[in-house]
Amino acid sequence: MKKNKVRIIQILPTLSYGDGVSNDTLAIDRILRKNGFRTKIYAENIDKRIPKETVQHIARLPRLKERDIILYHLSTGSRLNDLLPSFKGRKIIIYHNITPDKYFADYHDFSATLCREGRKSLSKLCTVPEYCLADSPYNREELLENGYSCKIDVMPIIIPFEDYEKTPSGKVMSGYENDGYTNIIFTGRIAPNKKQEDIIEVFAYYQKYYNPKSRLFLVGSYHNMEKYLRRLQGYVQQLGVKHVVFTGHIPFDEILAYYHLADLFLCMSEHEGFCIPLVEAMYFQIPVIARAGTGVTGTLGDGGILLEEKNPLETAGLIHYVLEHPRVRESLTESGSRRLEDFATERMEQLFMNYLNAFMA
Repeated sequence: MKKNKVRIIQILPTLSYGDGVSNDTLAIDRILRKNGFRTKIYAENIDKRIPKETVQHIARLPRLKERDIILYHLSTGSRLNDLLPSFKGRKIIIYHNITPDKYFADYHDFSATLCREGRKSLSKLCTVPEYCLADSPYNREELLENGYSCKIDVMPIIIPFEDYEKTPSGKVMSGYENDGYTNIIFTGRIAPNKKQEDIIEVFAYYQKYYNPKSRLFLVGSYHNMEKYLRRLQGYVQQLGVKHVVFTGHIPFDEILAYYHLADLFLCMSEHEGFCIPLVEAMYFQIPVIARAGTGVTGTLGDGGILLEEKNPLETAGLIHYVLEHPRVRESLTESGSRRLEDFATERMEQLFMNYLNAFMA
């Protein structure tokens, strides 16, 4: 393919292995290369598992020209937020949301500081970009509330669905499958904004009043959130709930196995920018019940049940109703499959290129 004369540089604070922002960055890189652009990724922190040819350290950022385009992924506090205005080139901010620091204040000072500084940068950068992409309607509203007056379009996170076709862990599958238990799942790092305590409370009612032969999988890393994890474990003991599994950080094939084992996905998160696990659950045809608000509403759409009020006992009854009525369950999974089509890789690629071409034009 003929190379495009425009050079597009992606910059972000951290390129990790397997997280949503990093996967989105890598997906955009593939799209740009596929369409003939000269492109490169630069980051301040790079996961050692990322192939060296994929990304370079920000210190190796070349001298930029006015016609170059910078795609800057804004998702946390970083010194790069302060450096961005000084870079030459046309700037596009891709906003993934920054969790308010209040959620981490009691659990991890550094996480709270990163979020607090990131929220400050969100306001300071409002006049810097020519254009913004927000990965959910909620994130678009946050940009507007913080004074961004440039054009802002919604561009969902690009999800590598082909990865979900990989073989799930046989070890995990053999440990739980066909044992007659109903498995409720939530995936996402153990973090106060995700309100795992609310999931545990709902599950406690479900197990006590509806189905004692039930299990809760809380799949996600608790790195830097050990204090919050201990609080959750204490809450499990306080409520007398049985069969609550905290997986911690696990390999991808084990995450796949837990999805394959799940009967229902329950999300009680209080703050999300996008919430990729909702899309993953729809992909695996798991009925979804989720607390409405922030990025959850825009991502789930009509692909599941949105809870407008927080009522643990009623939610437990709703879980029972869904799982005990095959037609209701089937209707929910069909709704999820229809919603999933909105995130199809080909559709996302075309949407991104439409936005980029319009910007360049």
